[in-house]
Amino acid sequence: QVQLVESGGGLVQAGDSLRLSCAASGAAFSPYMMSWFRQAPGKEREFLAGLRWSGGYTYYADSVKGRFTISRPTAVNRMYLQMNSLKPEDTAVYYCAARRTSSAEYNDWGQGTQVTVSS
Repeated sequence: QVQLVESGGGLVQAGDSLRLSCAASGAAFSPYMMSWFRQAPGKEREFLAGLRWSGGYTYYADSVKGRFTISRPTAVNRMYLQMNSLKPEDTAVYYCAARRTSSAEYNDWGQGTQVTVSS
């Protein structure tokens, strides 16, 4: 069973940086796409960035392109989201999620980590 555990959230000031981590276990993830989402209070969940676990492909939402970077070190079942130049509107619960490349649906989600950006 896939398990995803996020960490690294916290309270920061506008302009600061933060790196979120997602520890993945319970499967061989080569055929997976892994992504970061967020959900702010009263808003719908928003896709941020994704990567192909086997490598060679990353993609971003326009809202975070150039500020956020998704990455995965080799030989480690962990994924990161480096967030720079944070803004108060980045305040949300951040989630990592996984789906097989053959599926359009993200079936596996972490519990989320809160990021709060003060002005």
